[in-house]
Amino acid sequence: MLNRRWKSILCLGLLSMILILSGCGNNNSDGGKGKQKTVNLNFPTAATTGTIYPLGSAMANLWGNEVDGLRVNTQASNGGVNNLNLMKEGEAEISFATAGIIWEAFNGERGFKDRKYDNVRIVAGLYYNPNQFVVRKGADIGSLGDLKGKRFAPGSVGSTPEVESSIILPAYGIAYPDDIKENFVGFTEAIDLMRNKQIDGALIQAGLPTAAVTEMISTADGELIGIEPEIRKQLMDEYPWYSEMTIPTGTYEKQEKDIDTLAIKMMLIADASVDDDIIYEMTKSFWDNLDQLESTHAIVKQMELENATTDLAGIPLHEGAKKYYEEKGLTIE
Repeated sequence: MLNRRWKSILCLGLLSMILILSGCGNNNSDGGKGKQKTVNLNFPTAATTGTIYPLGSAMANLWGNEVDGLRVNTQASNGGVNNLNLMKEGEAEISFATAGIIWEAFNGERGFKDRKYDNVRIVAGLYYNPNQFVVRKGADIGSLGDLKGKRFAPGSVGSTPEVESSIILPAYGIAYPDDIKENFVGFTEAIDLMRNKQIDGALIQAGLPTAAVTEMISTADGELIGIEPEIRKQLMDEYPWYSEMTIPTGTYEKQEKDIDTLAIKMMLIADASVDDDIIYEMTKSFWDNLDQLESTHAIVKQMELENATTDLAGIPLHEGAKKYYEEKGLTIE
């Protein structure tokens, strides 16, 4: 039989061993020093028939492979405005949006009036997104001004195309949305509606070439029409983030002439709260491995590192991205 003194010593020894083992276990947990904690970032993209959805999925895979301890979760969305709202509400950390929409959010204007989102930051300027107006042949529409009284799909409510429709159509004297028979749907629904002759036109705002425009032209008797020079000038004077752009002949099947329109730069964005080192590594791995993304969409060939920090509409770069671009010797706007 053990006396009380030895029982006490034995108990203290066992307790010490338990504490030591417990400590070792903590070092191997996600929160310890033995294993890096995984960072999860939510990444809303856009409609599945647009340019951004497949590109975003490929980017997420790239980051997962190239950046240690990072998991990026992509999802379809209604585009730029929806993406910015998700980020503002803390439901997403990185996303895509065009320069004009980001400017409105950053400054609390138009759709973001009284709810400024000044924590949005640019990670990279990517490429120019043209406004592609597709109208149905036989609907007697030769100019955007002819959309007055017509059945038109400006985009889903709050989406980037819908915002663009609300800016461009009034330049033609069309009260938006009162002067059109509006149908607020996304790209996929607009394709079906045009096939069934339930709409006369739609705005597709996405990079070239866009699957939705391809479908409308090849299967729904659609054709592209442009924006006249005087209207382009008027809008560029009022909204400095616009740029003129030509959709070259042959971009789409049956497209027999150049189409002149307005475009806005597409941006990769992040919330300012995302760790600087994480954004630095994401920015670096994106540009260092751009060739791996070229099979995703032809738009990738339009992306150039030298343009990553230009035409940002006055929105600040994320500090992590800024560090990378400074290392590369780029001019920071």
